[in-house]
Amino acid sequence: QVQLVESGGGLVQAGGSLRLSCAASGRTFNNYAMGWFHQTPGKERDVVAAISTIGGNTYYADSVKGRFTISRDNAKNTVYLQMNSLKPEDTAVYYCAARRDYYSGSYYRTEDAYSYWGQGIQVTVSS
Repeated sequence: QVQLVESGGGLVQAGGSLRLSCAASGRTFNNYAMGWFHQTPGKERDVVAAISTIGGNTYYADSVKGRFTISRDNAKNTVYLQMNSLKPEDTAVYYCAARRDYYSGSYYRTEDAYSYWGQGIQVTVSS
């Protein structure tokens, strides 16, 4: 079991940056593949970025490639999403997700691949 808590959201002007953090409970964080998703009202929750347990394998949605960076610090039980050059269309609730995955080196892009979710955090980008 792992509990996830997001932080770092807020209001930012277009072109600005934010860094989201997701702190995980437990002592086996490095056994979990992690992902960031976002959701806007009336729409499904979509993957933004994902990272494997080992090897630093990453995935990015086309809409954020070159602007967002996912990373993890296993010593701090934390995964990050650095968001640069933010656009109004990035406005959404962002969720952190975890999937137990023993050193497969894989990332996961679908919502149903993940078992654990944070409560979500609002990111608003003004034009």
